[in-house]
Order: sequence, then C-alpha cells, then structure tokens
Amino acid sequence: MAISIGSGGDDEVNASINTTPLVDVMLVLLIIFLITIPVVTQTVPVKLPQESNIARQTRPENIEIAVDAEGQVFWNAQAVQGPDDLLDRLKAASVKQPQPEVHIRGDQKARYEFIGRVVFAAQRAAISKISFVTQPAAKG
Repeated sequence: MAISIGSGGDDEVNASINTTPLVDVMLVLLIIFLITIPVVTQTVPVKLPQESNIARQTRPENIEIAVDAEGQVFWNAQAVQGPDDLLDRLKAASVKQPQPEVHIRGDQKARYEFIGRVVFAAQRAAISKISFVTQPAAKG
C-alpha cells in the first residue's frame, strides 16, 4: 500500500495494488524456465534404436565365439591359442560367400576388455555381422 505524504488535512486513501512483488516473482520464474528448458529438450535430434529380441537362426556356417570369465576365447567350443590365431580364423571366415555371422557369447563375469578384443578382431577381419547372445529375462 502506498503512503501519501503531502500537506493539508485531507488524507486520501490510495486504493491501488502494489504489483512490484508480483513482477519480481514472475521474473524469477521466467529466468528459471529459461534456464531449465534447454536442459530438458534435446539439442541434437536423434532417433534411438528400438529393442528387439529375435530368435537366433542356427546355421552350420555361423561362428560361435565364447569368452569365459578368465578371458579364454573358444571358437565353436575349441580353445583359441591367442589373439593372432583368432584374427587369422576370422580373416579366413570373412572371405567366404556368404559371409558367416559371428555370435559372441560372453560370460557375465567376464571383463568387457576380453569381449572387446573379440569385437575388435572381428572388425579388423571385416566381419559384417556380429551378434551378442544373451539369456532371456526370467518371467515373474
């Protein structure tokens, strides 16, 4: 409410509303919205992949590579001697027509580094299709 300072004996009542606090609150809210909206919205529009569980087609030409918890690599249930042996086998498989798929089965306790080495070797050998084999989630 406003105070009227003046001379004379007529005291007038000022019936206007002081809107300064309302404007202050509105400006603070506007600043908050201006700061938070860019965080909420994505700056780069991307289309995210959809999850799909497809039953695996088991064919004789497919290559099963398993990695156990200690990092040992197995090619169709036979131990691989080292990274060079794995790369040589993948290079030999990559020139076949049609190119076989590589299915990687990694132990859940295996370090990502071990599985990453297999993926890297497949990339170096120019394998075009790599799949990761997982257990389906338990229902219930």
